Parts: sequence; structure tokens; C-alpha cells
Amino acid sequence: MSISKGIEQQVALVTGANRGLGKAMVEALINAGIKKVYATARDIDSLSVFQNIEGNDKVVFVAMDITNHQRVEEVAAQASDVTFLVNNAGVLDFGSIVEVSSEQLTRNMDVNFFGTLAVSKAFAPVITANGGGAMVNILTLLSLTSMPGLAAYNASKAAEWSMALSMRASLAEHNIDIHNVFPGAINTDMLSDVDMPKAEPSQVAQAIIQGVINGEEDIFPEAMSQEVYRNWCQDHKAVEKYFAQM
Repeated sequence: MSISKGIEQQVALVTGANRGLGKAMVEALINAGIKKVYATARDIDSLSVFQNIEGNDKVVFVAMDITNHQRVEEVAAQASDVTFLVNNAGVLDFGSIVEVSSEQLTRNMDVNFFGTLAVSKAFAPVITANGGGAMVNILTLLSLTSMPGLAAYNASKAAEWSMALSMRASLAEHNIDIHNVFPGAINTDMLSDVDMPKAEPSQVAQAIIQGVINGEEDIFPEAMSQEVYRNWCQDHKAVEKYFAQM
């Protein structure tokens, strides 16, 4: 495992850190004893959510829109001590494949695929120069299958998974581990309009960190994702048909 020195010696950067799972990841990394964490968001003022938490002296606030590739390169030069990248920033648009607009498709691909790719490529040489480390990609169960009402999101996250597999193969020689996370529904603003059981972000974040510590390449961080993955391994067509009815 590339995090061989322990979490306590790592310097992390979390994208989309101002709310939801990103915020929970920053808090969980602090609780795990991380050395330092760069918390990024498009609006730096939104990172004020960390002002009153214990351990916020370890947090560096950074404004970064992952679709602005020049800014991504600037942040990579600034945060030159990063060894642990958490690709969390993402967007979700509703609509079936016959309803979704080209603007929605473009937005989901620009953020979830091209933005994540830009951040990964910018920080790969940084992590390499620091002796190796890890990249964590927050994907979704919908990377594996499709929920029809989230067509643009499904496609972008499936593409992101494929990109992450390519990244894993390409960066292995640089001592960079790629950890792909496939959560089910999480209780965040992104899914506030979806009525279904949801895991709490804090619990998911803790499970992700433990998965990285355990060296798990594919992390299913809560009960729903674990059950769906078991069924997917046994009969992926049955899972496809089940999600198609949602």
C-alpha cells in the first residue's frame, strides 16, 4: 500500500469539500490524524463551514473550480506537498436519456469526467515527487449500472470509472494507488429530492478512509452498495433490470 507511512504523515487535498461527503471527508481525515488537508471549493467563502470544527488549524482553504484547468494547475503548484488526493467534486442532473439536454450532458461530463481527469493529471506528478501516495475517486453504484432518471450522471460516472482504471494502470509504477469508491445513496444536498434510504456522510467517509488503510482498490462503503455489488457479481443483468425500474 502506498500510504505506508500512515495517515498521520499524509497531506490530503479534497475537491468539493464545502458540503456533503466532501465536508465529511475533510472532518474524517482530521479525526484520523492527517498532517494537513487542502479543502477546495469553487467559492472559498463556502469553506467557512470548517471555522468552528476541532482541528481546523490543519485545513488550508483553496478556491478551485475543477472545470477551470488553468486554476487546477495553479493549485497543483501551490499544494506541492500533497500525497493523498480525494476526487469528490461532482454534479448530478435529473432526466432520462431522451429528456436530458445537451447542456446537462456537457455539464456532467465537464465536471465528473474531464474535471476529475484534469485534477488527477495535475496531481499525479506532485504525488510522484513526494514518493507516492493515493488517489481516491468518489464514484457511485451507477458507474456499474444505470438509473434511467439520471442518464447524464450515469454516463459521466461510468466514464469516470473507466478513466480511473486507466489511471491505476498508468500510475502503478509511480507508487500511486487508485481507490475507487462506489457508494449508494448518501444523505446529501445532491439527493435531497430522492426519497429512499440514505447513509450518513460521516459514516461513509470513515468507511472510505478505513478502506484506503486496508488497501482496498474498490470500496463499497455502506450496506446498500455492498448488497448491490454482491448481487451484481452474481448476476449483473438482474441488477440492470432492477435499477431500470427505478
